[in-house]
Amino acid sequence: MVLSISIIIPTLNEAANIESALARLQPLRARGHEVIVADGGGDDGTAKLVQPWADRVIESARGRAHQMNAGARVARGDVLLFLHADTRLPDDADRLILYGLAQSNPAWGRFDIHIEGRHPLLRVVAWFMNARSRLTSVCTGDQSIFVRRDLFLRVGGYPPIDLMEDIALSKLLRRHSRLLRITVPVATSARRWEAGGVWRTVVLMWWLRLRYFLGASPAHLQRVYEGVRR
Repeated sequence: MVLSISIIIPTLNEAANIESALARLQPLRARGHEVIVADGGGDDGTAKLVQPWADRVIESARGRAHQMNAGARVARGDVLLFLHADTRLPDDADRLILYGLAQSNPAWGRFDIHIEGRHPLLRVVAWFMNARSRLTSVCTGDQSIFVRRDLFLRVGGYPPIDLMEDIALSKLLRRHSRLLRITVPVATSARRWEAGGVWRTVVLMWWLRLRYFLGASPAHLQRVYEGVRR
């Protein structure tokens, strides 16, 4: 049986880039996969712009965990792929995912990542992200996590937390199945790093992850993150 993929994209004020991002997914729709946009209720008209480009557009409580869980609830695919709006999949992402899941029966996985940008540190950041994930089976959302829908439902989906939801989900999934690593990378925008300064953002993200591993609450870390980014 050929499996189908539901691509779930959480959005919040992505009007400037969302149409081009969704245009790149139309070949996947033509091959029988679906695109679901879960909008967090921004004020720039994103939800209206995406209507022609997606199979489903839903409104959700704000926050990536809430939005991705909402998208998963309406998904029809056998595999759920969680894609950030500023991340570009390889052209044959569906073949890579379905072939990989058919081998040795892993139930979830992620892609290696390439960060698009000129700053030389970005290559180092991407290398460390890929290496850390390979060693720990903990992923970031930028790496486009995918998972069989039955396993996603079994673990209860993304924990409803304000930050680090991708790390929390990874820890749940790795208890049930080994991680499938796809070495063909997704390409993600460097806008988050460049907006806050590359060095400053790298230090901030590592510090937040360290605080999370030491037991700080995601709600507190989200407030810190938002305060620093202003």
